[in-house]
Amino acid sequence: MHLVNVRINSDCYPTQRFYPFSLPILRETQELTLTRPVVFFVGENGSGKSTLLEAITRKCGVHIWHKPKRHIAHHNPYETRLADYITLTWADGHVPGSLFRAETFHDFADFLDDVALCDPGRLQYHGGQILNTLSHGEGILSYFSGRYHIKGVYFLDEPEAALSPTSQVKFLQLLQSLERRSHAQFIIATHSPILLAYPGAQIFSFDTPRIEEVAYEATSHYRIYRQFFADRTVFFGDPETPQQSEDMSMPVEKEVCY
Repeated sequence: MHLVNVRINSDCYPTQRFYPFSLPILRETQELTLTRPVVFFVGENGSGKSTLLEAITRKCGVHIWHKPKRHIAHHNPYETRLADYITLTWADGHVPGSLFRAETFHDFADFLDDVALCDPGRLQYHGGQILNTLSHGEGILSYFSGRYHIKGVYFLDEPEAALSPTSQVKFLQLLQSLERRSHAQFIIATHSPILLAYPGAQIFSFDTPRIEEVAYEATSHYRIYRQFFADRTVFFGDPETPQQSEDMSMPVEKEVCY
């Protein structure tokens, strides 16, 4: 364990009108106590999990690799300022780290490959291979296998986006081998019930008025997948009966599924 507490100083926010300070859950939550080396943030789109993940990353002094922005229509001067209102507590002093995003990995891998052409020794830090000669998922796993052997705290934003179910399991196996070495800590925002099943992980749900620690089986992601596989027809209704276009509500969970 490296990072043990995240305090959100919402009473000092400069505004409540603009994102991310407008998110109710980031006003209602005061702190998160981290007790496990693998922590998951889970919640619906727009719930704030990636927002908080990025803010903690910034507060840790980790460089965030961005694609160049090509528009200014939605410029928000507060967009990256949540980190200014977060206080971190470390168990053993500050450690380095990194942020992974599947959406920017291809461009980032191009940069790593260019560096490796000039300095082949760098290949050891991302699996020993030129990343963009591999498939997207294979390149990500290769990067993980090399990068995460270094002591640090690692942030991942929806890594499952480019990983097949089999590759997700391989990633969990890698996490397990790294956890045994007690050198790395992982904070992961995800929608994947496969990743959330990691043994002994700490899970924080963003689907409640304030961020709460929950059991795996209590996450909405687990419950909806379980119901879908038990009886997927309940999500689609009778194919012979035309559906009203405005009726987009989710089906009520059946008690029999639990």
